[in-house]
Amino acid sequence: MASSTHHKVIILGSGPAGLTAAIYAARGSLAPVLIHGPLPGGQLTTTTEVENYPGFELGVMGPDLMTTMEKQAIRFGTEVKADVIKVADLSKRPFTLTGQSASYTCDVLIIATGASAKLLGIPGEKELMGYGVSTCATCDGAFFKNKDIVVIGGGDSACEEASFLTRFGRKVYMIHRRDELRASKIMQDRVRANPKIELMLSKAPLEILGTKQGGITGISLKDVKTNKDEIFKCDAVFLGIGHTPNSEIFKGQLEMDPNGYLITKPNSSYTKVAGVFACGDVQDHIYRQAVTAAGSGCMAAIDAERWIEESH
Repeated sequence: MASSTHHKVIILGSGPAGLTAAIYAARGSLAPVLIHGPLPGGQLTTTTEVENYPGFELGVMGPDLMTTMEKQAIRFGTEVKADVIKVADLSKRPFTLTGQSASYTCDVLIIATGASAKLLGIPGEKELMGYGVSTCATCDGAFFKNKDIVVIGGGDSACEEASFLTRFGRKVYMIHRRDELRASKIMQDRVRANPKIELMLSKAPLEILGTKQGGITGISLKDVKTNKDEIFKCDAVFLGIGHTPNSEIFKGQLEMDPNGYLITKPNSSYTKVAGVFACGDVQDHIYRQAVTAAGSGCMAAIDAERWIEESH
């Protein structure tokens, strides 16, 4: 492994939060180094058209938006590196990050590692992501007006997604492998009271059917009680089984909620460790939008710049 290199500011993650933090930090003459994994760009790289990011009247392709943001960050002086950080030591200064190909030290760390949508692991799921399969109703619901929409899951996340999607879909079908929902009573009551939502319980998804060219045609299901297979026709499949924040390497070092989301001080990006800031979906389990992630990335860079000024 190459010897360790030291940087004033390191940003982990290259989604909207990380790249916005990089733009602001670079413009603030902090010479940030942004490190991303093998798939740069965050969750937006699995999205085809983004219609709700301000400034793009006709929408923009998710990967194109992220490429443009990266070029903007580089233009102001951000250095971008590809590596997978395996270990982070925040117990002493400078902070130490150990990656697959090198190790790094820094005075300030901005964590923008995002979250990963939980997947079912069935055929058609990854192949059709962005072509009728989605993990975000707020992002993609408007593409399926007057269509038949399937939501998979039985918890609060699935209930929220299904309720939101009734604004657009002709009918929303909630598919859950158990014979009862896991959601809180208030969410269950809301779903059951909505005439546009139909529950399909004791059904296990086997495969999502369709093509990138033609979109989703249906979903293959197994009835858990009768063991019979069936094809259910639909136009879109939304996965409502939650997200996992990419915060594993910070366990025991930073404050987290029970689900692993990093906790920041109110109205800021400060973590409990001085000089460490968090932004984007790794600390936001409520909004999870590109524009809110970008906004929190801006906050993190400004907080970092002010912290450096005050502590030096």
